[in-house]
Amino acid sequence: MTAVESGITSRGQTTLPKAVRQALSVRAGDRVRYIIDGDAVRIVPVRPVNRLYGILRHDGPAVSLEEMDRAAAEGASRAGQDGDP
Repeated sequence: MTAVESGITSRGQTTLPKAVRQALSVRAGDRVRYIIDGDAVRIVPVRPVNRLYGILRHDGPAVSLEEMDRAAAEGASRAGQDGDP
């Protein structure tokens, strides 16, 4: 775990230190979400859909929607058999 600090201006603003920006993979113009949990706050990046393009890789042939539906149904039926939700 690494600890870094930054100051807060009179207007309540702060700059995310470089180490935090790198850890979150955020850059100028990106958005972050603050999750308040008691006296602790987590900062997580908000990913716009266009930044997610290409994040999932598939090296095989393209799959039809029907094949996807069939695979999802098979997975759901197997999960039900194992007692999983």
